[in-house]
Amino acid sequence: MTLQEKDSQYLWHPYTQHKTSQTPIAISRGEGALLWDENNKEYIDAIASWWVNPFGHSNKFIADAIYKQLTTLEHVLFGGFTHEPAIKVAERLMKILPKNQQKIFFSDNGSTAVEVAIKVALQYFFNKGEKRTTIIAFENAFHGDTFAAMAASGISFYTQAFQGMFIDVIRIPVPVKGQEEVSYDALKEVIQNHNCAGFIFEPLVQGAAGMVMYEPESLAKLIQICNKNKVLTIADEVMTGFGKTGKTFAMDYVDADPDMICLSKALTGGTIPMAITTFTQEVFDAFYDDDINKALFHGHTFTANPTGCAAALASIDLLQTDEMQTNIDRINKSHLGFQKKIENHPKVITARTLGVIFAVEIKSDSEESYYGSMRTKLYNFFIENGVVLRPVGNIVYILPPYIMTDEQLQKVYATIEAAIEMV
Repeated sequence: MTLQEKDSQYLWHPYTQHKTSQTPIAISRGEGALLWDENNKEYIDAIASWWVNPFGHSNKFIADAIYKQLTTLEHVLFGGFTHEPAIKVAERLMKILPKNQQKIFFSDNGSTAVEVAIKVALQYFFNKGEKRTTIIAFENAFHGDTFAAMAASGISFYTQAFQGMFIDVIRIPVPVKGQEEVSYDALKEVIQNHNCAGFIFEPLVQGAAGMVMYEPESLAKLIQICNKNKVLTIADEVMTGFGKTGKTFAMDYVDADPDMICLSKALTGGTIPMAITTFTQEVFDAFYDDDINKALFHGHTFTANPTGCAAALASIDLLQTDEMQTNIDRINKSHLGFQKKIENHPKVITARTLGVIFAVEIKSDSEESYYGSMRTKLYNFFIENGVVLRPVGNIVYILPPYIMTDEQLQKVYATIEAAIEMV
């Protein structure tokens, strides 16, 4: 039996309707920005495998760091114990995070990083004797698949089976160009009429919504409104963190600091699942008490896994090299050139770029759903042509590994151009 045949016999894949979808492609190996399937067909991984592999596949620097850690201490429980790799990760992050971040909490993926932040926001006020039970989020947000993270997400078909089971979440419009005041007014109204504990947002780019982008000044204004009303702010940097927007964190563009930050995906260079939620000292202090019931009773078996910490330290090392920063700038300039080339194409609605993120919205004769016919047609075309891209409806985005070559980028661009002509 082939790997594909065995897969069909045993496995259940994420975001997949197995009755109607094609059989998943069996990947046998990867190197740099490239993947090869079991038949040795080559693919360019133009989305860094769901945004987690900024330094490419089979990165030897990260692999060596993992191996070294595995031969020293692969794992130890984090309840009642600590270890040097976790402390080093904290020290490194404190040097590059916004200065108000003082404490870090480990978990194991982006959804749980968000879950922790939302639970902390709600319990923060509970510990202070205040009843605040509402979370504010953007329309069409995506924050993950665990229950609180799913509640904060606004893509309905992900959550429709669970309506009526969620925490209280109220949505406001994203402050895209021309809608800034509408967003500000909506936030003020929600805060005035509800007992709001926190506001969670994807800073500057809504990933799963199709790389929807908005300006740093607008986000700063929303954070300032929350600060004025003592509503905690949560920056979900799971997608945007570690160089994607051109700076280490998207919040580095914003003249206001959040109370909490969620990190995962590129944190370990796509090697070992790990997540972190960071907090201000003020947030931590609300849990620091003689009363045991005010502690944060949340944890994961693999919390602060030493091997994952070693991978994170190696990834941060790589990100901060001159070579990687030059690569990020090179890809950004290349994207801007491609954007200028195609944004006036008769079949293009709009194109946009931030850092290594590029997105183009293609005209359609009908309203395109997230997994609609155009998306399927585009996806299949890309796969046939050896490029891994996952369109969101009629929006095609690129979020490549930072080590992708100019030649590989040009092939991705050419394939997208051909797809636009094809649909």
